[in-house]
Amino acid sequence: MRTDLGMDAGKMASQAGHAYLGAYINPSQDPAILAEYHKEYPQSPGTKVCLAAKNLPSLLRAEAEAQEAGIPTFKVIDSGCENFFGGRPIVTALGIGPTTRDQVKHITKRFQLMK
Repeated sequence: MRTDLGMDAGKMASQAGHAYLGAYINPSQDPAILAEYHKEYPQSPGTKVCLAAKNLPSLLRAEAEAQEAGIPTFKVIDSGCENFFGGRPIVTALGIGPTTRDQVKHITKRFQLMK
């Protein structure tokens, strides 16, 4: 999630939801990874983490690294309605995974948890 855009909590939550769902339903998603992700369902629907990116270049770098590692991604581009971002489309968030912590930590270790 980009922190340089000044989004309020509700807007951040909606963008995170778009990122998660987009990555989850990515057609390149491996069914075995999805099965592992849901192995404890319904007790646990799988772990989700929301991290903060300071700017667009850091988000795009994470996207490229995840794709290079074969991890599905989904880049959220807000439609740019008049209420947000001056009516211009803008990249707001990136969904990565589902994947394991070990597979993604080399990408995500430089980001902080959202606050």
